[in-house]
Amino acid sequence: MTVLDPTPVDSLSSSPTARAVVLSKLLRRPTFTVSAAVVVFWFVAPVAVWVFGLDPYGEAGASNQSPGSGHLLGTDDLGRSVAVRLLAGAGPILQVAPAATLLATIVGTVLGLIAGYHRGGVVDDLLMRSFDIFNALPGIVAVLLVASAFGRSPTTLIISIAIFFAPIIARTVRSAVLVEMGKQYVEAARTQGESTRRILFGELLPNVTPALVVEGTIRLGYAIFVSAGLSFLNLGAQPPSPDWGLVVSQNRIFIQNAWWSVAFPALAIISLVVAINLIADNLKEVLDR
Repeated sequence: MTVLDPTPVDSLSSSPTARAVVLSKLLRRPTFTVSAAVVVFWFVAPVAVWVFGLDPYGEAGASNQSPGSGHLLGTDDLGRSVAVRLLAGAGPILQVAPAATLLATIVGTVLGLIAGYHRGGVVDDLLMRSFDIFNALPGIVAVLLVASAFGRSPTTLIISIAIFFAPIIARTVRSAVLVEMGKQYVEAARTQGESTRRILFGELLPNVTPALVVEGTIRLGYAIFVSAGLSFLNLGAQPPSPDWGLVVSQNRIFIQNAWWSVAFPALAIISLVVAINLIADNLKEVLDR
């Protein structure tokens, strides 16, 4: 159909050329390229541990050995290599957080599209009041309650995190849809008799994709933080997992005489969360232009 009042060309789903332009702009930003490299590094790290046959569970030296030539980042209280466990520890977090974010994004997108399209109606009011209920408790508290009640499996953690992130994403999508609903291409689609499904996913979704990508990236950072927090509270990964949050929790009692066993996993969490937030900031700045 002929689209009236088209959206800006920098929409991520408008065309391959537009996406290439956005990517080119992002790659010219040092904060984006460095942050992207950090994220890629942590995603590849667990694979490298497996490929090179490194053992994050076996004894590698004396207990609480300080960083040095023998062990680059030292050893923990059981003599395991902190460096190897640091690389492997990205795996458990990245097993949960991206999956939870993806699930929350899918559910939140669908709900946000429906709420925005039916703005001011019964469906919109029902969905918005439901979102208010989920947002009544801080996200981390709500996830803790679900994890405590239904177990500590990765699937439970993924679903619990997704449940409480989906309403936040839905609100963002709804706000973007409300802006698009005032444009002529929506009325043109209705006039030409297009189905609601076609308008939602064929017309509106491509035009709210930039806002959705930014919000989803932000939620990924939060999901990593929440996943690590759950492990720290013994509600996520269990020993002898090298999960960063669990490692920080187990080794915090040695912080005075073996600070490296706590500091490096904590810095890994910070580096990944900050890198993802910087990526989100760069995406927002580029897509808003």
